[in-house]
Order: sequence, then C-alpha cells, then structure tokens
Amino acid sequence: MESKFSGKVLSIFLFCLWAPILLSVTLFLATPFVICTVIRWICSNSTIGGKNLKFNGTAMGLFGRWILWFLLSIVTFGIYGFWAIRNVIKWVVENIETVN
Repeated sequence: MESKFSGKVLSIFLFCLWAPILLSVTLFLATPFVICTVIRWICSNSTIGGKNLKFNGTAMGLFGRWILWFLLSIVTFGIYGFWAIRNVIKWVVENIETVN
C-alpha cells in the first residue's frame, strides 16, 4: 500500500511561526484549534493506498475534552498528561477517514 505526503516546507514553516504566537496570546486556549488546523492540513496533503484522507474533527469538538484533560493534568501534577496525549491522538485518529 503506497502512502504519499505532498505538503510544502513553506506551510510547515508558517505553522511553526504562527502556532506558538497564537498559543501564547491565548494562554493555550487555542490549542484545540491549532491541533485541528495542523491535522486537517496533514490529511489534505496525504494519501494512503491512493485514497485521500479527510479530517472531520472540529476545535469545538475537542475543546471540552481538552479542558478536562488539562485540568486533570494540573490536579495530578502532570501525571495525567501522558493519558491526555494518548486521548488527543485517539480523538484525532477517530476523526480521520479515507475518501474516493
């Protein structure tokens, strides 16, 4: 099964430029938006087995979960952070589908 990624370096550079600025200005409240934007871009530039990928997740769909996981991480002095990362990855994968 052949996989391809056609993203451009300039786009990656721009993500690396604006994402930290946006996260800093919003005190990380924009994290779900940044995650969704980056994953949507990755999927729109990727094919697996000749099929395009589509990301259906929304920032609002992730926001409530992200706040809960963030608060749990604070309460547990960062220990829950490992599960939070896993949960974000799981949520992302569950919101990706193939089209064509």
